[in-house]
Amino acid sequence: MEKVRYGIIGIGKMGHRHAEKLNKGLDKNAVLTAVCDIAEERREWAKNNLKDVKIFTDYKELLSCAEVDAVIVATPHYDHPVIAKEALLAGKHVLTEKPAGVFTKAVRELNELAEKKPELVFGIMYNQRTNPLYKKAKEIIESGEMGSIKRINWIITNWYRPQAYYDQGGWRGTWAGEGGGVLINQCPHQLDLFQWLGGMPVKLKCYLKTGVNRDISVDNDVTFYTEYANGASGIFVTSTHDYPGTNRLEIDGDGGKLVIEQNLLTEKLVFERLKIKESEFNAKNKKFMPRIPSKKIRKKTGMFKNAVILGLVGQHMNILRNFSLAVLKGEKLIAPGREGINGLTLSNAAYLSGWTGKEVSLPLDEELFIYELSKAVEREKQNTHA
Repeated sequence: MEKVRYGIIGIGKMGHRHAEKLNKGLDKNAVLTAVCDIAEERREWAKNNLKDVKIFTDYKELLSCAEVDAVIVATPHYDHPVIAKEALLAGKHVLTEKPAGVFTKAVRELNELAEKKPELVFGIMYNQRTNPLYKKAKEIIESGEMGSIKRINWIITNWYRPQAYYDQGGWRGTWAGEGGGVLINQCPHQLDLFQWLGGMPVKLKCYLKTGVNRDISVDNDVTFYTEYANGASGIFVTSTHDYPGTNRLEIDGDGGKLVIEQNLLTEKLVFERLKIKESEFNAKNKKFMPRIPSKKIRKKTGMFKNAVILGLVGQHMNILRNFSLAVLKGEKLIAPGREGINGLTLSNAAYLSGWTGKEVSLPLDEELFIYELSKAVEREKQNTHA
């Protein structure tokens, strides 16, 4: 195989972008050979804008196409694990859009199937893992400089969405169509990074608010608290009704403090590395209110550069190029598909805790989550027809 032949299932917002980039040859190791969508207007767009590409209305026909080696799944969230499983069974490599699904049970079954197909590459579009600041944070943590993590806090409230956004209709912003609001729509990348950098918690307590200042049935204001096996804790705060909002991640460890903050024009990372671990300093110190010697390490990127060069083009293409090389040459995946269940576990646990008003221990009760989600869908349906 000289190049990976891609088929894209779903050419809406994200699938459309992937199709354009592949069709322009932005991945020298890949070629777009097929697309599929149930919407006639999107198929018509493909007919008029994509060269030498087969167009299907049924994804099962695309999966039967001998000219497709790998598929990108870019459909509504509920369908991600369903289609990904069928693609693996059809012998296709799979790169799925985030989130991996709506509920962990379906994603767990997908992961189990993928483990039985080691010859096939399974990845997820966690493109934020290629952001240079989060990559640097990961390097610092894995180097041991941070020491044992004590606390991870993220305020991510710059997702402003007015009522007009929700009034567009469709499957977005509904329990039935999308499986939730800000946690499942806007925050999958941040939830992935939250656990990628800070690890998976053992407990979670969530305060979930739906329809704050908006006529919607899904969550648009969420705060959850996490506890970890080593005694560390975390806070995650997000919303879509604050303006201008905040994007600030703080990670405190025995060896220092790491902050990544996004402002209007820049993104910056500051790591204040202690010259002696706090635990070691405390064991020897005799002063009443001392200061621990430290050194600051700074890294900055321009928002325009990060958005245009690294974001709209580079971040997604970094994942695609990496995936192609994984198929062709066995290159290690930046974002293995099996890891998609981790961030989804956090959102599932947050929803379950918010609905029940109780602390949730991990691993969570998957059947209880599905039951509570079905109740949310039913309430939404009744309110819609009221």
